[in-house]
Amino acid sequence: MLALSVLLYGLNGESWLLFVVLFLVPDLSMLGYLGGPRIGAVSYNLFHTYAPPGLLAALGVVTGSSLLLSVALVWFSHIGFDRMVGFGLKYFTGFFDTHLHRI
Repeated sequence: MLALSVLLYGLNGESWLLFVVLFLVPDLSMLGYLGGPRIGAVSYNLFHTYAPPGLLAALGVVTGSSLLLSVALVWFSHIGFDRMVGFGLKYFTGFFDTHLHRI
């Protein structure tokens, strides 16, 4: 997912500075853990599943918005990177319990 979304981003022709600036934005969802493990897991998982960037990408394609498509591709690449390094979706038991393994 990481390689494909980076390739498509490059083909889309948007600024690489935008890519760098947006790459870690989904990790702001970890702030949900300030409200406890349940809220944190829901917040984190919402921004680390493929459905929201998929909807954003579809909206970008339908409206012809290169910017929306580019943001979705950065989001996909972030999720792909997280999976590649072993960060999975979170369980309600705590930040370190994921669907892949315990971190």
